[in-house]
Amino acid sequence: MANENQNQNQIKIELPKEELQGRYANMAMIAHGPNDFFIDMILRGPNMPQARVQSRIIMAPQHAKELMFALQDNIRRYEQNFGEIKIMRPAGAGNPGNIMDFPLPKGQA
Repeated sequence: MANENQNQNQIKIELPKEELQGRYANMAMIAHGPNDFFIDMILRGPNMPQARVQSRIIMAPQHAKELMFALQDNIRRYEQNFGEIKIMRPAGAGNPGNIMDFPLPKGQA
């Protein structure tokens, strides 16, 4: 009986071929209204004055909070396996609120 209920609660997730490769982002902008959160995943190249949105995710506040919990849990498990994730922020640089900038390492010539 428990196995039947478990099978009923499972959802089959399809990943279309065009999405298999994924999209790389090194910056995110998050905005919200009373009913939705907007998460723009952005690719910013070094020394580029312009950046491009790779993907926009729109979700209900409840789903955004569930995503936050899932990320926290996955980061905790990642760090248990691979060590602490170091954040590269210049001294005195704070987060401007709704922008998460994932700085690129400086290139070497």
